[in-house]
Amino acid sequence: MTTNFSTTITAMYTLQTPAPDYVVNVLWQVTGVDGQNTAEIGGNTQFNSADQQGPVIPYSQLTTQIVTGWIPPEQIASAQACVQGQIDSMISPPVSPANTPLPWATSSATN
Repeated sequence: MTTNFSTTITAMYTLQTPAPDYVVNVLWQVTGVDGQNTAEIGGNTQFNSADQQGPVIPYSQLTTQIVTGWIPPEQIASAQACVQGQIDSMISPPVSPANTPLPWATSSATN
C-alpha cells in the first residue's frame, strides 16, 4: 500500500518583538497511515527574526497552511522517512537473533 502523510502544527511559541506574538518556535507532528498501520513523529522548527523574509503576518491571520509552509521541506521529508521506517517495521518486523545456549555448556554435562 501507499503511505499517506499529514503534518499537523501542535504548538507555537511567540515573543512580543519584533512584532506582537512573533512566532519563534513551531512544534509539529508528521503522521503516516498505511492501511491498518499508523506511525507518527514530532519535530520543531525555530525561527529567527534576522532570517525573516517578507512582511510579518499577524498572529491572528496565521493558518495551518501558512505555518506548515515555514517548515523546511527537508525536515518534513526526514520526518516522513522516519515514519515510513516505523510503518515498514510494523508490516515486516525485523528479525531478532535468539540467545541460544552454547552446545558444550549443558546442565547435564559431566567432567
